[in-house]
Amino acid sequence: MLLEKILTLTNINDITDMVSTYLKKPVVIENDQFSLLAYSSYYIDHFDQANQQTIFTKHWPIPILEKFMDEGIVDQLKTIPHPFRVKQIKEIGLNQRVVVSAIYREQVFGYIWVQETETMTDSDLKFLHEVSHHIGKLLYQKNQISLRENEEKNEFYKKIIGEAFQTENQIKWEAANHSILIPEPFLVNIFTISQNDEELFEEVTETVRLFANALNHLSHVFTEQLKIVVIIGSNTKGLSQLSESAEELTSTVLSQFNGRKVYAGIGNEYSSILQLKKSYLEALEVINAAKFIGTPEKLPFIYSKLGIFRYLETISKHHGMTGYNNKNLQILQKKDQESQTRLLQTLEIYLLNNCRIKPTAEQLFIHTNTLKYRINQIADLTSIDFDDFHARIQLYIDLQLIKQES
Repeated sequence: MLLEKILTLTNINDITDMVSTYLKKPVVIENDQFSLLAYSSYYIDHFDQANQQTIFTKHWPIPILEKFMDEGIVDQLKTIPHPFRVKQIKEIGLNQRVVVSAIYREQVFGYIWVQETETMTDSDLKFLHEVSHHIGKLLYQKNQISLRENEEKNEFYKKIIGEAFQTENQIKWEAANHSILIPEPFLVNIFTISQNDEELFEEVTETVRLFANALNHLSHVFTEQLKIVVIIGSNTKGLSQLSESAEELTSTVLSQFNGRKVYAGIGNEYSSILQLKKSYLEALEVINAAKFIGTPEKLPFIYSKLGIFRYLETISKHHGMTGYNNKNLQILQKKDQESQTRLLQTLEIYLLNNCRIKPTAEQLFIHTNTLKYRINQIADLTSIDFDDFHARIQLYIDLQLIKQES
């Protein structure tokens, strides 16, 4: 009997081939992070576009994974223990398929996807369910090895951040002893939450792991207190585009927690592994700046683009010590409160656009004449000189501090 034979096998590729041949359909097996483990097709041209992308990149690309999360498919995979259908999703090139989670000891370790070129029978679904238990056990065993390897990697990177090594050669020696491949170049991307919420932290950690695994670069994720640390790297020197990958990861993760205080920061890219702590501290500095202003979505995620936000907390402390207040902004703030005007917001956008009328009006969704009227109001109420470059810088800084205080 075929099922009995499959249950004696330990090679995932052999099992995938036999399942595909029996069902006469394309079959893909992935781990719990949606990384490709094996695939087989009775007819090679039956793989749809989504399957082809997975096979090419060895994992679900971010747009497909994001769609799966939006459609609730990822949540279904965690909670439905039997095979179920995923309907066609044309925008990501996904034909209808049946999927079942590979479960062992009540934990999901992977997924078996069968592209439903023809409707599967009840006996086919029962067969697939029986196979999934065996796959779950095999992936559990594979996962135990990965956990030990990951723990070694975690401790290795934590030692670098903790400056346990003095030279790059010491780091490379340690890496060689544990068969750890050091990325060159690399950067550090950190995520955290605003308060100690264990459930939210676990949810963010799992989301970061999923999307980090979907990047087109090497990544390693570990947690440290309330920080989720992602090391993104490449084994190819030159134009690595690590920053673009980190920004894509950050924006994608934060979009999953819209309205909840999740912070992220990206350190600079370096080629010497001794600089790992530097990139780590830079990422933390971005997060601290975001926490200070209270609006993380308004801040650049990457350290190299942080600009004046890097100094706001220090400037705020100095203002507190000296009793400094910007009288012009206080006048505009009072006017906004009394007359429900938007002069402070108008001023900020006007400064951001280098005092250019057209782009400011477009960003504020108002007519240029309306903007000119507001600028004249500001000029009449205050002593602001828009031709003074240094005054404009001071205005912008003080505006950020006023927003932080409110």
